[in-house]
Amino acid sequence: MLVAFTLLLLFQLAGEAIVGLTGWPLPGPVLGMLFLVAFLVVRGAVPEPLEKLSAALLQHLLLLFVPAGVGVIVYAALLAREWLAILVALMVSTTATIAVTGLVAQALLRRQERGQ
Repeated sequence: MLVAFTLLLLFQLAGEAIVGLTGWPLPGPVLGMLFLVAFLVVRGAVPEPLEKLSAALLQHLLLLFVPAGVGVIVYAALLAREWLAILVALMVSTTATIAVTGLVAQALLRRQERGQ
């Protein structure tokens, strides 16, 4: 499991390094995750140690929400001041996400029907 954890950290480090060097407006861990996905696609399968580590991390996923909860408490005054802008942004982004997901699902279903 140590090898799998090291692999995850190396992909995150690669993402952070590239974002730091290029100045791309993208979080380093997101770029690292894209590298990980590309690695897994090229490999064709998920290595067993990485699969076990992923399952273990997912079991403790709720712990990852603790920093977000602390952030809400720390910025409570700002949230109270900017509640309308935050609400509008949440509504627009949620609506856009649902619409894009529906359109992609429809396109994939049509493509699947044509292939049969």
